[in-house]
Amino acid sequence: MSTWANLGLQDSASPLMEQLIFFHDHAFMLFFNNYVNRFLLHGQRLLYLLDEINEPSVTLKSIGHQWYWSYEYSDFNNIEFDSYMIPTNELSTDGFRLLDVDNRIVLPMNSQIRILVTAADVIHSWTVPALGVKVDGTPGRLNQTNFFINRPGLFYGQCSEICGANHSFMPIVIESVPVNYFIKWISSNNSSLDDWKQVLVS
Repeated sequence: MSTWANLGLQDSASPLMEQLIFFHDHAFMLFFNNYVNRFLLHGQRLLYLLDEINEPSVTLKSIGHQWYWSYEYSDFNNIEFDSYMIPTNELSTDGFRLLDVDNRIVLPMNSQIRILVTAADVIHSWTVPALGVKVDGTPGRLNQTNFFINRPGLFYGQCSEICGANHSFMPIVIESVPVNYFIKWISSNNSSLDDWKQVLVS
């Protein structure tokens, strides 16, 4: 996680973010040394990788509201919830002020994740810097992207579109867990799990 004195990018949690950091560092080295070479085309390749949708193991739908997020796990029946920021006066001593939520997104690590983002009222932007993901949520449109989490942990993000008075109070928390823990979490919330187990096995 970044600290107040950190001038660099956050540690990556996905292969795509690793490539973005590499491009950032390499481009600045070239910029300050006045070199031009074939590595500048690396950025164009990254743009194509950002839009490429592989076969996802899990699809998550995120709906931005003023001023909270709603999530739906599209592959399972009846798994949907709202995620609100925990107010400072209700925060536990180990919580992060303005970043912790009451309901975290739980996703399996080492699996391809597709996220569909939209909004119910105004334009929002679903952003998690450690994953290299930023998707605008626009009312009436459904935008999608994918990502791959390569380590367990908690990853924090926020709405990065000025969407009204409480714009800064729309945090996002992803809890990345091993696949077997994810299956236990899903099965405790849903009984229609057999089809999804076959997708992970194959």
